[in-house]
Amino acid sequence: MTAVFVHGVPETGQLWDRLRARLSTDSIALDLPGFGVPVPHGFGATMDEYSQWLERALREVDGPVDLVGHDWGALFVARVAANSAVPVRSWAMDVAGILHPDYVWHEIAQLWQTPGVGEQWAKAAVEAAPGSPESPAAQLKGAGVPAEEAEALGERLDATMAACILALYRSATPNPYAHAAAQLSGPASAPGLVLQALHDPFDDAAASDEMAARLGARTERLEGVGHWWMLEDPGTAAAVLERFWVEAADGRSVEDMP
Repeated sequence: MTAVFVHGVPETGQLWDRLRARLSTDSIALDLPGFGVPVPHGFGATMDEYSQWLERALREVDGPVDLVGHDWGALFVARVAANSAVPVRSWAMDVAGILHPDYVWHEIAQLWQTPGVGEQWAKAAVEAAPGSPESPAAQLKGAGVPAEEAEALGERLDATMAACILALYRSATPNPYAHAAAQLSGPASAPGLVLQALHDPFDDAAASDEMAARLGARTERLEGVGHWWMLEDPGTAAAVLERFWVEAADGRSVEDMP
Protein backbone atom coordinates (compact mmCIF):
# COMPACT_ATOMS: atom_id res chain seq x y z
CA MET A 1 0.00 0.00 0.00
CA THR A 2 1.05 3.59 -0.62
CA ALA A 3 0.24 6.50 1.66
CA VAL A 4 -0.58 9.69 -0.23
CA PHE A 5 -0.28 13.02 1.58
CA VAL A 6 -2.02 16.24 0.51
CA HIS A 7 -0.92 19.60 1.91
CA GLY A 8 -2.86 22.80 2.56
CA VAL A 9 -2.36 26.58 2.28
CA PRO A 10 0.18 28.18 2.00
CA GLU A 11 2.27 25.01 1.79
CA THR A 12 3.81 22.44 -0.55
CA GLY A 13 4.34 18.71 -0.28
CA GLN A 14 7.55 19.28 1.68
CA LEU A 15 5.28 19.94 4.67
CA TRP A 16 5.16 16.16 5.19
CA ASP A 17 8.90 15.42 4.99
CA ARG A 18 9.52 15.03 8.73
CA LEU A 19 6.50 12.78 9.20
CA ARG A 20 7.16 10.65 6.12
CA ALA A 21 10.73 10.01 7.28
CA ARG A 22 9.28 8.22 10.31
CA LEU A 23 6.98 5.89 8.37
CA SER A 24 7.71 2.25 7.64
CA THR A 25 5.47 2.28 4.56
CA ASP A 26 5.91 3.76 1.10
CA SER A 27 4.52 7.25 0.74
CA ILE A 28 4.29 10.19 -1.63
CA ALA A 29 3.44 13.83 -1.01
CA LEU A 30 1.58 15.61 -3.78
CA ASP A 31 2.09 19.26 -4.72
CA LEU A 32 -1.20 20.97 -5.52
CA PRO A 33 -1.17 22.91 -8.81
CA GLY A 34 0.29 26.38 -8.26
CA PHE A 35 1.91 25.42 -4.96
CA GLY A 36 5.55 25.08 -5.94
CA VAL A 37 4.61 23.58 -9.32
CA PRO A 38 3.07 25.06 -12.48
CA VAL A 39 -0.66 25.57 -12.96
CA PRO A 40 -2.17 23.54 -15.83
CA HIS A 41 -3.52 25.53 -18.75
CA GLY A 42 -7.05 26.72 -18.04
CA PHE A 43 -6.91 25.72 -14.35
CA GLY A 44 -8.91 28.19 -12.26
CA ALA A 45 -7.70 27.06 -8.81
CA THR A 46 -11.22 26.59 -7.44
CA MET A 47 -12.21 24.14 -4.74
CA ASP A 48 -13.98 21.92 -7.26
CA GLU A 49 -11.02 21.95 -9.66
CA TYR A 50 -8.58 20.95 -6.94
CA SER A 51 -10.84 18.10 -5.83
CA GLN A 52 -11.08 16.88 -9.42
CA TRP A 53 -7.33 17.23 -9.84
CA LEU A 54 -6.76 15.06 -6.76
CA GLU A 55 -9.08 12.37 -8.12
CA ARG A 56 -7.09 12.28 -11.37
CA ALA A 57 -3.77 12.19 -9.52
CA LEU A 58 -4.89 9.27 -7.37
CA ARG A 59 -5.87 7.25 -10.40
CA GLU A 60 -2.21 7.34 -11.43
CA VAL A 61 -1.11 5.75 -8.14
CA ASP A 62 -1.20 1.98 -7.76
CA GLY A 63 -4.07 1.60 -5.36
CA PRO A 64 -5.97 1.44 -3.27
CA VAL A 65 -4.16 4.08 -1.21
CA ASP A 66 -4.14 5.41 2.32
CA LEU A 67 -5.00 9.07 1.84
CA VAL A 68 -4.05 11.81 4.33
CA GLY A 69 -4.96 15.49 4.06
CA HIS A 70 -4.20 18.64 6.03
CA ASP A 71 -5.97 22.01 5.96
CA TRP A 72 -7.33 22.49 2.41
CA GLY A 73 -5.86 19.11 1.56
CA ALA A 74 -8.12 17.66 4.24
CA LEU A 75 -11.18 19.12 2.54
CA PHE A 76 -10.13 17.64 -0.80
CA VAL A 77 -9.49 14.28 0.87
CA ALA A 78 -12.95 14.26 2.43
CA ARG A 79 -14.59 14.92 -0.93
CA VAL A 80 -12.55 12.23 -2.66
CA ALA A 81 -13.21 9.73 0.13
CA ALA A 82 -16.94 10.24 -0.40
CA ASN A 83 -16.49 9.36 -4.08
CA SER A 84 -16.38 5.57 -4.38
CA ALA A 85 -15.08 5.87 -7.97
CA VAL A 86 -11.59 6.53 -6.56
CA PRO A 87 -9.88 3.49 -4.97
CA VAL A 88 -9.11 4.59 -1.39
CA ARG A 89 -8.37 1.98 1.27
CA SER A 90 -8.51 4.56 4.07
CA TRP A 91 -8.51 8.30 4.57
CA ALA A 92 -7.44 10.65 7.33
CA MET A 93 -7.93 14.39 7.73
CA ASP A 94 -7.68 17.24 10.21
CA VAL A 95 -9.77 20.42 10.67
CA ALA A 96 -13.03 18.54 10.02
CA GLY A 97 -14.90 21.41 11.66
CA ILE A 98 -14.33 23.46 8.49
CA LEU A 99 -16.71 21.10 6.69
CA HIS A 100 -19.59 21.86 9.07
CA PRO A 101 -22.69 23.55 7.57
CA ASP A 102 -22.41 26.43 10.06
CA TYR A 103 -18.70 27.08 9.58
CA VAL A 104 -17.60 30.73 9.35
CA TRP A 105 -14.26 31.47 7.69
CA HIS A 106 -11.47 32.80 9.91
CA GLU A 107 -10.20 36.37 9.69
CA ILE A 108 -7.29 35.72 7.33
CA ALA A 109 -9.52 33.76 4.96
CA GLN A 110 -12.01 36.62 4.88
CA LEU A 111 -9.14 38.98 4.01
CA TRP A 112 -8.16 36.75 1.08
CA GLN A 113 -11.79 36.55 -0.04
CA THR A 114 -12.14 40.32 -0.20
CA PRO A 115 -11.45 41.78 -3.69
CA GLY A 116 -8.66 44.33 -3.60
CA VAL A 117 -7.66 43.58 -0.02
CA GLY A 118 -6.58 40.07 -0.95
CA GLU A 119 -4.54 41.38 -3.87
CA GLN A 120 -2.82 43.89 -1.59
CA TRP A 121 -1.84 41.06 0.75
CA ALA A 122 -0.52 38.99 -2.16
CA LYS A 123 1.61 41.84 -3.50
CA ALA A 124 3.02 42.67 -0.08
CA ALA A 125 3.83 39.04 0.73
CA VAL A 126 5.50 38.30 -2.60
CA GLU A 127 7.56 41.51 -2.62
CA ALA A 128 8.42 41.53 1.10
CA ALA A 129 12.07 41.61 2.11
CA PRO A 130 13.31 38.49 3.92
CA GLY A 131 12.85 38.87 7.65
CA SER A 132 10.26 41.63 7.38
CA PRO A 133 6.90 41.25 9.17
CA GLU A 134 5.14 40.98 5.79
CA SER A 135 7.34 38.13 4.57
CA PRO A 136 5.68 34.72 4.17
CA ALA A 137 8.11 33.16 6.63
CA ALA A 138 7.25 35.73 9.31
CA GLN A 139 3.54 35.22 8.73
CA LEU A 140 3.92 31.45 9.01
CA LYS A 141 5.94 31.77 12.21
CA GLY A 142 3.23 34.02 13.63
CA ALA A 143 0.65 31.36 12.82
CA GLY A 144 2.58 28.69 14.69
CA VAL A 145 4.85 27.03 12.13
CA PRO A 146 8.23 26.08 13.64
CA ALA A 147 10.93 28.53 12.55
CA GLU A 148 12.98 26.23 10.28
CA GLU A 149 9.95 24.98 8.38
CA ALA A 150 8.45 28.46 8.21
CA GLU A 151 11.55 29.69 6.39
CA ALA A 152 11.50 26.75 3.96
CA LEU A 153 7.79 27.00 3.22
CA GLY A 154 7.88 30.78 3.03
CA GLU A 155 10.47 30.66 0.26
CA ARG A 156 7.98 28.82 -1.94
CA LEU A 157 5.26 31.47 -1.83
CA ASP A 158 5.35 33.33 -5.14
CA ALA A 159 2.86 35.25 -7.27
CA THR A 160 1.43 32.02 -8.70
CA MET A 161 0.76 30.51 -5.29
CA ALA A 162 -0.70 33.77 -3.97
CA ALA A 163 -3.12 34.00 -6.91
CA CYS A 164 -4.18 30.38 -6.38
CA ILE A 165 -4.80 31.04 -2.69
CA LEU A 166 -7.12 33.94 -3.48
CA ALA A 167 -9.01 31.99 -6.15
CA LEU A 168 -9.37 28.95 -3.92
CA TYR A 169 -10.79 30.83 -0.95
CA ARG A 170 -13.09 32.88 -3.12
CA SER A 171 -14.53 29.69 -4.62
CA ALA A 172 -15.65 28.50 -1.19
CA THR A 173 -18.06 31.12 0.10
CA PRO A 174 -19.96 31.19 2.35
CA ASN A 175 -18.22 27.92 3.34
CA PRO A 176 -17.09 24.60 1.81
CA TYR A 177 -20.23 22.71 2.85
CA ALA A 178 -22.37 24.99 0.70
CA HIS A 179 -20.57 23.61 -2.37
CA ALA A 180 -20.28 19.95 -1.33
CA ALA A 181 -23.33 19.19 0.80
CA ALA A 182 -24.30 16.12 -1.20
CA GLN A 183 -20.84 14.57 -0.81
CA LEU A 184 -20.56 15.37 2.88
CA SER A 185 -23.99 14.28 4.09
CA GLY A 186 -23.34 10.54 4.43
CA PRO A 187 -20.67 7.99 5.36
CA ALA A 188 -17.62 7.64 3.14
CA SER A 189 -17.03 4.31 1.44
CA ALA A 190 -13.69 3.64 3.20
CA PRO A 191 -12.58 3.73 6.85
CA GLY A 192 -11.84 7.27 7.99
CA LEU A 193 -9.90 8.99 10.74
CA VAL A 194 -10.46 12.58 11.86
CA LEU A 195 -7.42 13.99 13.62
CA GLN A 196 -8.11 16.63 16.24
CA ALA A 197 -5.06 18.70 17.17
CA LEU A 198 -6.20 20.12 20.48
CA HIS A 199 -4.34 23.44 20.10
CA ASP A 200 -5.51 24.12 16.54
CA PRO A 201 -7.19 27.55 16.41
CA PHE A 202 -8.69 26.78 12.99
CA ASP A 203 -10.74 23.79 14.16
CA ASP A 204 -13.67 23.28 16.53
CA ALA A 205 -13.96 20.02 18.47
CA ALA A 206 -17.75 19.86 18.53
CA ALA A 207 -18.09 20.59 14.82
CA SER A 208 -15.27 18.13 14.08
CA ASP A 209 -17.03 15.41 16.07
CA GLU A 210 -20.27 16.02 14.19
CA MET A 211 -18.63 15.84 10.78
CA ALA A 212 -16.69 12.72 11.74
CA ALA A 213 -19.96 11.05 12.66
CA ARG A 214 -21.56 12.12 9.37
CA LEU A 215 -18.66 10.70 7.40
CA GLY A 216 -18.52 7.48 9.41
CA ALA A 217 -15.03 8.20 10.73
CA ARG A 218 -13.56 7.78 14.17
CA THR A 219 -11.61 10.55 15.90
CA GLU A 220 -8.14 10.71 17.39
CA ARG A 221 -7.04 13.56 19.62
CA LEU A 222 -3.49 14.85 19.28
CA GLU A 223 -2.34 16.30 22.58
CA GLY A 224 -0.04 19.30 22.86
CA VAL A 225 0.03 20.25 19.17
CA GLY A 226 -1.70 22.75 16.93
CA HIS A 227 -2.51 23.25 13.27
CA TRP A 228 0.92 22.06 12.09
CA TRP A 229 0.93 18.86 14.14
CA MET A 230 3.00 17.00 11.51
CA LEU A 231 5.84 19.46 12.15
CA GLU A 232 5.45 19.80 15.91
CA ASP A 233 5.39 16.07 16.74
CA PRO A 234 5.96 14.00 13.60
CA GLY A 235 6.83 10.84 15.52
CA THR A 236 3.49 10.67 17.32
CA ALA A 237 1.61 11.58 14.15
CA ALA A 238 3.36 8.82 12.19
CA ALA A 239 2.57 6.27 14.90
CA VAL A 240 -1.11 7.27 14.99
CA LEU A 241 -1.43 6.97 11.23
CA GLU A 242 0.34 3.62 11.00
CA ARG A 243 -1.86 2.15 13.72
CA PHE A 244 -4.91 3.39 11.85
CA TRP A 245 -3.68 1.86 8.59
CA VAL A 246 -3.24 -1.53 10.29
CA GLU A 247 -6.75 -1.18 11.65
CA ALA A 248 -8.13 -0.35 8.20
CA ALA A 249 -6.31 -3.30 6.65
CA ASP A 250 -7.58 -6.02 8.97
CA GLY A 251 -10.82 -4.59 10.30
CA ARG A 252 -9.76 -4.39 13.95
CA SER A 253 -10.40 -1.34 16.08
CA VAL A 254 -7.52 0.38 17.82
CA GLU A 255 -8.93 -0.70 21.16
CA ASP A 256 -8.53 -4.35 20.13
CA MET A 257 -4.88 -3.95 19.16
CA PRO A 258 -2.04 -4.79 21.59
